[in-house]
Amino acid sequence: MYRLRVRFKRGEEIKFISHLDLIRLWQRAIHRSGLPLSYSKGFSPHPKISLAAALAVGVTSDAELADIYLDRLVSPHFFVASLNQQLPSGIEIIQVYPIPIDQPSLQSQTSSAEYSIIVETGKEMEEIESSISKLLSREHIPWQHQRDKCTRCYDLRELIYDLWLIDKPDHYCIIGMRLRCDSSGSGRPEQVAIAMGFNGIPKSIHRTGLFMKQGKIKIENSHE
Repeated sequence: MYRLRVRFKRGEEIKFISHLDLIRLWQRAIHRSGLPLSYSKGFSPHPKISLAAALAVGVTSDAELADIYLDRLVSPHFFVASLNQQLPSGIEIIQVYPIPIDQPSLQSQTSSAEYSIIVETGKEMEEIESSISKLLSREHIPWQHQRDKCTRCYDLRELIYDLWLIDKPDHYCIIGMRLRCDSSGSGRPEQVAIAMGFNGIPKSIHRTGLFMKQGKIKIENSHE
């Protein structure tokens, strides 16, 4: 068995498909390409495809990672050439490279993610920067999140590593965020925007970077 790590972009065309549907999309594309995708053993075999961090529906990204397992070795060039004919508009492969089969899983190695969000606002630049400073200075931000019939209570501040103002075009502002994204919790950009005092749903949310524990790998583009 061989393991290839794929860096790819996820564009506007497919931003409304779910995490599971994205895995199925990769499975179908690989099957049509004729590449030797590996499957798990047992009564209900599953394709051996894993993604680094589930992207919320409606979010685009320049920094997606997938590990794809194959039954026989193929070159990264052949892999990309075969798949590019099968992938839909909205997925762009950036890089493919082999990694050791015994390396820890992508999910266990992801530590944080960076985002760029656009929100509508009448605030001036100085007021936005002040809101950022005040939020970052807080020790705790008690938060409740309703999901299905369950209410989850947690400290939102523990999920926020950094915030910064990128730009302030008319009636909008662009905020950069670095949020926790690991097994203990994942920050949601729209919740952070609400905590900063912005009303309504962000006009757009775009993931710009992923940080990994192993080797401190940073997937661009990313704020320093």
